[in-house]
Amino acid sequence: MVDYSFSLFTDYDIYLFKEGTHYRLFEKLGCHLIEDGAYFAVWAPNAVYVSVVGDFNNYDPKAHPLKKRKDFSGIWEGFIKGVKKGQTYKYFIYSDIDKRKRYKADPFAFFSEKPPKSASVVWDIENYKFNDDKWMRERASKNNINAPISIYEVHLGSWRRKVEENNRFLTYTEAAEELANYLVEMNYTHVEILPIMEHPFDGSWGYQVLGYFAPTSRYGKPEEFMQFVDIMHHTGIGVILDWVPSHFVLDDHGLAKFDGTCLYEHEDPRKGYHPQWNSAIFNYGRNEVKEFLISNAVFWLEKYHIDGLRVDGVASMIYLDFARKPGEWIPNQYGGRENLEAIEFLKELNKTVYGMFDGIMTIAEESSAFPKISWPVYSGGLGFGFKWNMGWMHDTLDYFKSDPIYRQYNHNKLTFSIWYAFSENFILPLSHDEVVHMKGSLINKMPGDYDTKFANLRALFGYMMAHPGKKLLFSGGEFAQFREWNYAESLDWHLLDFPKHKGVQTLIKELNKIYKTKRALYLYDSKPEGFEWLDVNNHSQNIIAFLRKSDRIDETIVVVCNFSGIEQRYRLALPFGGMWHEIFNSQLEKYGGFVKELKGFEAENIPCYGREFSIEINLPPLSVVYLEPF
Repeated sequence: MVDYSFSLFTDYDIYLFKEGTHYRLFEKLGCHLIEDGAYFAVWAPNAVYVSVVGDFNNYDPKAHPLKKRKDFSGIWEGFIKGVKKGQTYKYFIYSDIDKRKRYKADPFAFFSEKPPKSASVVWDIENYKFNDDKWMRERASKNNINAPISIYEVHLGSWRRKVEENNRFLTYTEAAEELANYLVEMNYTHVEILPIMEHPFDGSWGYQVLGYFAPTSRYGKPEEFMQFVDIMHHTGIGVILDWVPSHFVLDDHGLAKFDGTCLYEHEDPRKGYHPQWNSAIFNYGRNEVKEFLISNAVFWLEKYHIDGLRVDGVASMIYLDFARKPGEWIPNQYGGRENLEAIEFLKELNKTVYGMFDGIMTIAEESSAFPKISWPVYSGGLGFGFKWNMGWMHDTLDYFKSDPIYRQYNHNKLTFSIWYAFSENFILPLSHDEVVHMKGSLINKMPGDYDTKFANLRALFGYMMAHPGKKLLFSGGEFAQFREWNYAESLDWHLLDFPKHKGVQTLIKELNKIYKTKRALYLYDSKPEGFEWLDVNNHSQNIIAFLRKSDRIDETIVVVCNFSGIEQRYRLALPFGGMWHEIFNSQLEKYGGFVKELKGFEAENIPCYGREFSIEINLPPLSVVYLEPF
């Protein structure tokens, strides 16, 4: 029997739902355990019959029908006595429109069966008690533009695997213990996890989401992922989740054609189908869809104490012609290519989450020149906290891929990024996208023989850490994995038995420490006051030199890069006199180079590049050197 007298919805809830401003729908829709049973509610306005099928009724569509509310909300609901935690269920949905019977997973399910099974699981997520009060109080100081942010991007299913146990995944608990210790050892500040929301296909890496409110059961239970976040916070590591509001899977048990109509997606494929990813595009102009997504963002930030959301595919959201040929898209009402509804959705998303949570961040993966991505909404921006600097990434990798003898012709690829470096709050990403699909690993992008590849990679990392912007590196890059990343296998940790690979790992570890402790390298990452060229046009020598600055002159750091393949005697301009000493040299022996020790210098009163003081320094080939006043 189904009890229709009970409801979690108040009149005010329904008002907000219809208005499109109910951003806590996870408290109302879905399955909720209450005393001796469970309340179910699902939005399916165009269905003529909806029931709950599950373990408790042998998946009989006639056993437990839900009742449609009379307030024109399109919500079906009912209380079923005897339903217990851990039982599986789906919604049986029938529509007169296409006469099809559908068995749909719950869009608001907190837990799901392990793929390839596809049922939702009755679950309660309120029992875990976080112990991260100190972190939550202090995280605003760790997540802002004035803080050092060095992010380790990781796919939980392939970071490490239990090879001796049939190559199985680590559980959330196992991963938390090992990963937290590694991140602390490597001096990272944050970890970014490829999407862990439930998804049917391993090979999508989590980007083809089906269960937006359920951490994937591949690695354990919801409370075990809560513990994962808790452990990270206890060790001082912020947790960023990849989040995918740009598209969703077409699998039959998912959101697509949910009630026989295109409920969550646009019906016209020119707006509702993503040709590049073979997926459906959300209808951002529909109130119920907008609040579904914003409720989801709120859910992860609140219930799982997530510190940041990296929003995937923002360019695909804001441009109607993304991945489409002429004639395959519909212009907006003004004849333009911008998706005005998606733009308004992103603004509302950022206003909402920044208004509700202290110290969080949203990050846009956005590859175009769309302006003011990380500007506040009140200033005409989209309201993100940060934006990935894809232009820097492409130009930098193009430069480093070229043989040093040709780099003089690509010098502008190094220097151009500073022209726009302070137009957004940037993160410099060397992400998973750069080490898949036959693009080659980072080390294999580098030109030259074995030793030269490593020298180039070390120089790339040294340059990246000194360039304005927060930092992100995908796992495996920190020890120069030669193979492309494979989601189905563990990283090649055995490479650390080889000195060159161990040296790169040591370099990343020490660069992160320098970055975290030297205010000049992070305080003004997003402000022009933090950067000044010393030598910008020296293409013939493949040399650049610049200053990173804080609000104190004695914290100034000089960075000089020799990206040629030869050692060069070079006169380096300095901002002021006195003693200067090296704090980093990418060619140190402990990193795999040949330089035995760091050196000190006394500034000479010899003008250079318009500066009063300078020193003469031997620059090793393919090297990056940092100096600070002593």
